[in-house]
Amino acid sequence: MRAQAVFLITLLFTNLMQAQETLRIAVVAGNSARQYIQQKVHTEPVIEVDDEKGTPVDGASVEFILPNEGPGGTFENGGKILRATTDNHGRATMTGLRMNHLPGPFTVRVTANSEGRSGSGTIAQISVKGNHSGGAFGISTRTWVLAILGIVVIAGGIIAAKRLTSGHNPNILTATPGTPVVGGPPQ
Repeated sequence: MRAQAVFLITLLFTNLMQAQETLRIAVVAGNSARQYIQQKVHTEPVIEVDDEKGTPVDGASVEFILPNEGPGGTFENGGKILRATTDNHGRATMTGLRMNHLPGPFTVRVTANSEGRSGSGTIAQISVKGNHSGGAFGISTRTWVLAILGIVVIAGGIIAAKRLTSGHNPNILTATPGTPVVGGPPQ
């Protein structure tokens, strides 16, 4: 009788554990992103919540949790926690990050809950001093402007030099076919 009771309790506990299926959280974009302290716009990590079959979970409650100290920051609401809901693709985006002024690596914890199921994960981030170049080929707009101005100045100098020397100039050598002559022009 006692063995049957232990068996029934074990079976019940196993069924309860299977009903609490774990959700999987995958970082789709922004893992190991460099977050530049001086910028107002930052890389926005995106996560995907899937069930045990790999199917995206629509409507899951997600929390992005920033570290309490060290590199990191706050969200637009001034808090360390951002709550979001997954879309029909099972995705949620961490928006509104405001960096503090401490450089270095930090980890964002992520939790997800849906219909009694839960899951957790992390997103690695790096807080970096300085500004990220947003220009073409990784070159800042300021550098592009200075380079173009430099080219314009050089081109203007070449054009001005050509115009100054366009008249008769006795110091210019002329090569013509025939017998070589050394000296000035014939008199």
